[in-house]
Amino acid sequence: MNTLIDFYGRICDALDGVGNWLALLLIRLLLAYEFGRAGLMKLNGNNWFANVQDNFPFPFNVIPVEISWFLATWFEILGAIGLVLGLFTRFWAFSLVILSVVAIFGVHWPDDWNSLAELWKGYSVSDNGFGNYRIPLLFIAMLIPLVLSGGGKLSLDKLLDRYFQRRSSNADGQPAAA
Repeated sequence: MNTLIDFYGRICDALDGVGNWLALLLIRLLLAYEFGRAGLMKLNGNNWFANVQDNFPFPFNVIPVEISWFLATWFEILGAIGLVLGLFTRFWAFSLVILSVVAIFGVHWPDDWNSLAELWKGYSVSDNGFGNYRIPLLFIAMLIPLVLSGGGKLSLDKLLDRYFQRRSSNADGQPAAA
């Protein structure tokens, strides 16, 4: 029995080590692909925000649609680049959470629902009259760890953090941390 527990412990330790390096990277890359693709579609497409602006939450419903379109396009594109590099990850992840919430209210939330059962029908990929907020909600759930933890060990954020910690330590006359 102890051998099995020890074996399980070794597997968990190995997975923890790999997870510290890869877990947030994989989330960043997947989200970067999705948001980057959406931003490029907006960049090369026509502004349709006028059709849904009234559904946007305040203050986004009073911003001119041209500005909203520009901001959404470039936050998706630049946010995708930031996520790939792991540069200012928390800023970009938080910005994309806000963008996703606005998208849920503006585009993916059902126009009308009378019960939680009807609202739950909107947790789907296709809109059958009940909305389709599943994908942006999943994006938000994936962005939250990036907001809370940053880009992870394989990120420019981590390199910058180490650089500034060393500079700060050297400026204070303290030895640099390993």
